[in-house]
Amino acid sequence: MAVDVGVDLAALTAWMDGRGLGSGPLEGVERLSGGTQNILLRFSRSGRAYILRRPPPVLGANSNETMRREARALAALAGTAVPHPGLIAACPDEDVIGAAFYLMEPIDGFNATQGLSQPHASDAAMRRRMGFAMVDAIAALSKVDYNAVGLGDFGKLDNWLERQVGRWAAQLASYADMPGWTGPASIPGVDKVARWLDAHRPPVCQGGIIHGDFHFGNVLFRRDSGELAAVVDWELCTLGDPLLDLGWLVATWPEGERPHETDVAITPWDGFATPAELVAHYGAQTGRDLAHFDWFAVLACYKLGIILEGTHARACAGKAPKETGDRLHAHTLYLFERALRRIG
Repeated sequence: MAVDVGVDLAALTAWMDGRGLGSGPLEGVERLSGGTQNILLRFSRSGRAYILRRPPPVLGANSNETMRREARALAALAGTAVPHPGLIAACPDEDVIGAAFYLMEPIDGFNATQGLSQPHASDAAMRRRMGFAMVDAIAALSKVDYNAVGLGDFGKLDNWLERQVGRWAAQLASYADMPGWTGPASIPGVDKVARWLDAHRPPVCQGGIIHGDFHFGNVLFRRDSGELAAVVDWELCTLGDPLLDLGWLVATWPEGERPHETDVAITPWDGFATPAELVAHYGAQTGRDLAHFDWFAVLACYKLGIILEGTHARACAGKAPKETGDRLHAHTLYLFERALRRIG
């Protein structure tokens, strides 16, 4: 059984015993699927339900540290207005089940990218609320005092704005190590966007906690309304300027009534707020100065486009499926088209 679910259940049971987390066997153990390579297990013990999250079986260089940071972020968010999975307990020790892991409360919600059911599918007003609820979540996150919740050392805010373009340009350049990669020349506008970002950098970084990958795929909605049940997948959470989360949302938000083929497929789409309405709602919720918002929206396109291009580069080298690489490369091109439209 342990092999099937990817976790040593006997070791997990003993660890839970030592922390007073129920007694007796783990019941109803099942592995959950999702858009992540991390292992997610659902089970119950002594009548309480749990979700376990640990890194994938083949650990990356930072897998365990990422899991520790995720657990730390969730612990810090307890008691805040940010909808998130409640942390039950965390194990930073890699020796218990072979990797750092944590236990969290299950979330009763659905991911919109997996399809809309009733009442959402037939209620345009509810769909409109879904977008504003997502904005409310990152607005709430931007208001959390990172020092007060113990995250003052969670990221480097010094020269954060100044470091962004160089950091991601270096990431793009590193793909040259992948034989067969089509190169940066295959991304029209990549240099123009970088120059624009350097030339139009906001004067001040208003530091805060950022989710780091905020889009439809990383939120769960309530089944009975347009409200959020939780923001999930906190593995890229860090300190920075929270406007990047808003920029990321806008960069990944379908445009127009007929979304582009690379946009997230949610149908029906009518009723959802426009990007401009999302930005205005964020301003109303936070009071933040949005005069430089375009910079963050363009940075989100630049950063996400470069991240996705990494899979294309690996596919060119035969280290990832060609179909996946081609699809993500098309998305990269579309993100840069969006950035170019925004900068004129």
